[in-house]
Amino acid sequence: MNISGNNLPVMSGAGSSGEVYSASLAKKQQQADGRAALALIEAAGSSAAAQSPAKSTTATLGNNINVYV
Repeated sequence: MNISGNNLPVMSGAGSSGEVYSASLAKKQQQADGRAALALIEAAGSSAAAQSPAKSTTATLGNNINVYV
């Protein structure tokens, strides 16, 4: 496996600038995760509303049980 730093962004200076850059990337990733989670929740809510309601059970359900062997 070849790992090179050619595609990585160049950070000028040292110390806090790297921390700020890293925090910025983390914030952007958290925002993207939040948007994805909200989209998933909205999709789940809309598909649940689109489903047909469950059939109601009747009072006689389960009264006849076959016991023949």
